[in-house]
Amino acid sequence: MNSLEIRIATQDDATPISHLGKITFTETFGHLFRNPNDLHQYLETTFSETKIKTSLCKATSIFWLAFIDGQAVGYSKLKLNSPTSFVETTVICQLQKIYVLKEFISLKIGRELQKQLLLKAKELDYEYIWLSVLNSNERAIQFYKKNGFDIIGNHDFTIGEEHFDFFAMGKKLI
Repeated sequence: MNSLEIRIATQDDATPISHLGKITFTETFGHLFRNPNDLHQYLETTFSETKIKTSLCKATSIFWLAFIDGQAVGYSKLKLNSPTSFVETTVICQLQKIYVLKEFISLKIGRELQKQLLLKAKELDYEYIWLSVLNSNERAIQFYKKNGFDIIGNHDFTIGEEHFDFFAMGKKLI
């Protein structure tokens, strides 16, 4: 039936978000890791239930969970008050995550998660939103461009032995 439900996540949702984070990150980036221990350590640190629960409790974090027929299939995260050197305004937030299980991407759940996130950012009177995207992730870059984001800079990130280059992308909200 493919009935989509999206709702704001609560502290009780740490387990499904942790689970989704580990799976979707591996689906998207796992092939880029030469050392499986680097990937495993990153997943256990970044997507641990404890870390997710702590983030869910922060006043500067808002998560959404997406369900298809009652099954959690994706999530997004908005980080409030998230300045960056790429944009001068201080009334800025960050689209920190949109992840959807691979088999559900074609259902346009990412677009719906982004829509909820952008509505909330505008409702909270943010002037600008930014994000980071791996510069080789063409599917994601095209998704964001199609939704009004422009490349505003680049930066790098290292996980274990791996070095990654990212684009910063941004969009005016007012």
